[in-house]
Amino acid sequence: MEVENEQTHCVNPRDLDNLSDTPFSGDEENGGTQEIKPEINGNWIPASSINEAKINAKAKRRLRKNSSRDSGRGDSVSDNGEAVKSGVTVPTSPKGKFLDRRSRSGKGRGLPKKGGAGGKGVWGTPGQVYDVEEVDVKDPNYDDDQENCVYETVVLPLDERAFEKTLTPIIQEYFEHGDTNEVAEMLKDLHLGEMKCSVPVLAVSLALEGKASHREMTSKLLSDLCGTVVSKTDVEKSFDRLLQELPELALDSPRAPQLVGQFIARAVGDGILSNTYIDGYKGTVDCVQARAALDRATVLLSVTKGGKRIDNVWGSGGGQQSVKHLVKEIDMLLKEYLLSGDVSEAERCLQELEVPHFHHELVYETVVMVLESTGEKTFKMMLDLLKSLWTSSVITLDQMRRGYERIYREIPDINLDVPHSYSVLERFVEECFQAGIISKPLRDLCPSRGRKRFVSEGDGGRFKLESY
Repeated sequence: MEVENEQTHCVNPRDLDNLSDTPFSGDEENGGTQEIKPEINGNWIPASSINEAKINAKAKRRLRKNSSRDSGRGDSVSDNGEAVKSGVTVPTSPKGKFLDRRSRSGKGRGLPKKGGAGGKGVWGTPGQVYDVEEVDVKDPNYDDDQENCVYETVVLPLDERAFEKTLTPIIQEYFEHGDTNEVAEMLKDLHLGEMKCSVPVLAVSLALEGKASHREMTSKLLSDLCGTVVSKTDVEKSFDRLLQELPELALDSPRAPQLVGQFIARAVGDGILSNTYIDGYKGTVDCVQARAALDRATVLLSVTKGGKRIDNVWGSGGGQQSVKHLVKEIDMLLKEYLLSGDVSEAERCLQELEVPHFHHELVYETVVMVLESTGEKTFKMMLDLLKSLWTSSVITLDQMRRGYERIYREIPDINLDVPHSYSVLERFVEECFQAGIISKPLRDLCPSRGRKRFVSEGDGGRFKLESY
């Protein structure tokens, strides 16, 4: 019995490998029909020892098969050949290995590197708050003055090129909204430095190329900016520059000397220029344009007796004028035209009113003056004026139609004060149609008064064409 037991325990490992290389797996051997003889090299082995050897061989075979792909997982093998894993599932894709922050050496507890604070763009663990770092006095780069330093943002002052590029859109936008407070806030955010005196120069230069309403808005802007953004000294320096640059400004705006003179008079009236500003230039001006500007300002200030505020030096913008004031301006325009006969001047005055939506009033007043006149001169001059305004497209088709329709509606009331107004209106409307001022449908709308025809004794049976 002892010899038999010794034979049982003395099994060659090569024989175990031979057993593991059988073409049948453990499951197939249990269910196979071929009988396996429990004999190795003539020695009989118990069935229990053979089954245990097969299990160990099978575990080793599986371990060798997966050793290449599982080499980086940190798996270990127990004494009995079974694979023991760390308990953490690791991504098997190659991309997952690079994104993993755990150690790849297979050592450690499988925790992230640096406690999760490692990696690109990571400044510490989540929720970590850094305290103010104290300066080390023993540091070789330590400076005593660095603890008392105050760091501020320094904005460089604008140069001439950047100044014009930055402020031109601001002023042009102001001409659209008219809010001086918004312009003041935007200028305060800029570091103007020595360029403060250039703000009025740029504003006036842009206003010279604009309308009368733009010049009025520029005068208000200068008055509101004085004391907040610019000082009175800056305003005086700016007008000195304007007088020096008048020859160049006159090339683009021929009326620049007169307009600059009006700006000076308005500035004196608003109190942003001293009353003695013009007196300082007496006898010292050689430039013809500058002298014309100062003379214009002197005349305007003498009319208002110097200290009175000049509010109407530019007039009011179209939307800011009352209807009563517009009617008065148009009436004066037509009367001046009858005296001078200058069509171009009348056209310029009408455009300066900046009321294209109110041009029908001029058409209405023109026809009324024709009806109230007694001679042919007014008839012909008013016809020429309407023809010129229509040809130059100053008066549109809609405004011309509205003016004539007003006359057609009010002709009964006009006829009460002006006899024979129906016949004069028919003649004038016909002449306007022949000149191409009005259309045929508008001409056909002209009202005509019913005429009484009767036969008088001794007239030979002729009809009287007189209207009553």
